[in-house]
Amino acid sequence: MRPTNASTLIVAGLAMAALSWLAISRFYGDFPSIPVLPGLTLLALAGLEIAAAVNTKNRIDRKPGTERVDPLLVARYLVLAKASALAAALFTGLYAGISIWLVTEQGRNAHAEDDLLPAVIGTIGGVMLVFGALFLERACRVPPPPPSSDPSAPGWAGDGAEPDAQEEAGA
Repeated sequence: MRPTNASTLIVAGLAMAALSWLAISRFYGDFPSIPVLPGLTLLALAGLEIAAAVNTKNRIDRKPGTERVDPLLVARYLVLAKASALAAALFTGLYAGISIWLVTEQGRNAHAEDDLLPAVIGTIGGVMLVFGALFLERACRVPPPPPSSDPSAPGWAGDGAEPDAQEEAGA
């Protein structure tokens, strides 16, 4: 599995920001007011992923007082991190597009002032979740073996964690 590409997250966030800005500018009167709870949920999820990243990294590095890490749990964390990074980039774009439009409407629309704080909280929550997800993804990496490690030892990953594709094909 390859690391999440930052450019993918940026493009997804910018595309969602443009779409949300267009939608909110055209249909703002038809939308209900923006709730605070989704933004707070993004912040809570970011906190959980950061805590999982710190715990996982300590367990992979075999810090004193930590249990061995279950490889299946690390794989699940990695899938969670990759999925939540993309979802968080989309939510960041959604809330950022709305926030930008609401800032431009200050003074012209009385409801825009009420919706600005929840939109900004959602933007901050989305950004924090992107960073939390990328931190969790990075924490799930297997460290390289020490230079004096024994290749016959269990868990030895060799020079690279993934075998060369040409070696697998027999070329």
